Amino acid sequence: MKKDSPESEHKLEANYHRTRMQKEIVLQSLKQNGCRITKQRKILLDIILQEECACCKEIYYKAIAVDSEIGVATVYRMVNILEEIGAISRKNMYRISCGGNCNKENACVIALDDDSVCRLSSGEWYRVISEGLRCCGYVDSQDVVSVIAESCEWDCKCN
Repeated sequence: MKKDSPESEHKLEANYHRTRMQKEIVLQSLKQNGCRITKQRKILLDIILQEECACCKEIYYKAIAVDSEIGVATVYRMVNILEEIGAISRKNMYRISCGGNCNKENACVIALDDDSVCRLSSGEWYRVISEGLRCCGYVDSQDVVSVIAESCEWDCKCN
């Protein structure tokens, strides 16, 4: 097992404190907006701040591993409240964690400028990303573990 350098340990501590600070700010904002700070809300907030979850269902599955009494509606309500107070922003974010052996159909749908659509299975998408990264010199022999792509905001001027 690779041992972290003192610098990286310091970075981990700094990240923990920053996350802790965010949590305290969010809890204060929830209180100011009339929300009770329940054990379940704290669990959900910890998961949302510490994990990269792509959807409410993913948050729910992580939450019930901690407290089986948390309902899916509680997760959706909490995410909505956090979005309302500006603590999180749900953008169009997509996460692909499949490897090259997965063949889920239509895992990636690409719209082209001639109004045609290219539909790739997750295995095909994995192959395109892997070969593209190698071809462009971003990776050598590493394998892609997951891909997270974030789309622009609706008011973005790039289109």
